[in-house]
Amino acid sequence: MGNDILKGKRGIIFGALNEQSIAWKVAERAHEEGATFVLTNAPIAMRMGEINKLAESTGSKVIPADATSVEDIDKLIVESMEILGGKIDFILHSIGMSINVRKGRHYTDENYDFTMKGLDVSALSFHKVLQSAMKHDAMNEWGSVLALTYIAAQRVFPDYNDMADNKSYLESIARSFGYHYGVAKNVRVNTISQSPTMTTAGSGVKGFNEFINYSEAMSPLGNASALACADYCISMFSDLTKYVTMQNLFHDGGFSNTGVTQEVISKFSD
Repeated sequence: MGNDILKGKRGIIFGALNEQSIAWKVAERAHEEGATFVLTNAPIAMRMGEINKLAESTGSKVIPADATSVEDIDKLIVESMEILGGKIDFILHSIGMSINVRKGRHYTDENYDFTMKGLDVSALSFHKVLQSAMKHDAMNEWGSVLALTYIAAQRVFPDYNDMADNKSYLESIARSFGYHYGVAKNVRVNTISQSPTMTTAGSGVKGFNEFINYSEAMSPLGNASALACADYCISMFSDLTKYVTMQNLFHDGGFSNTGVTQEVISKFSD
């Protein structure tokens, strides 16, 4: 049971693919908290996933959109306002892709066509969404826009590859656009740096199980689950966080501020 902290709020949720997806959990929690929203994903992702099942359970409409296409994003923004009956209060950007990772290309041997495509999907698409929302005056004042990121934007995780660069750019967009959107419309823009989470996208990264195990051992509270991340997103969509903007918010059980833990030290003891 929810507490209706999003009652009357309208949103757009990008990236729900299946029940492993953080975006899927966010949609379920937003529904429980009284929000109405539109679900969207790329047409190819929709064929792979189960988004229609989520739409049915949350009473939501699905609008296919290629997040790299300005035309598709414009259409999504306009149609969402029509379907929901007014301006938008929250947007979740939960999409990312690296063809270099998928194809096994090492960071020192990138295919730059792959790199540019991944940058467009994972980061530049966030700017396109924000720009379109502003152009169409789609967001209510004190609205909240979130994108999901990872600490590889600040620290080296060798097999995270060019996704680290993508996330770094994503976080920069949140700061820069967050300034302009805040001044213009009191809209807040943030990123959430989540613990490594076993999603369809994450599982494609080489050594991802090791990432998760290491992070668990290095986090005083342990890794944050997808559902816990969804709860955090809900709080950021609510009016309880109205003055938080342009931030990269670590949701990682303390990993980001931990130098070493006793558990990790013990692994190196004789």
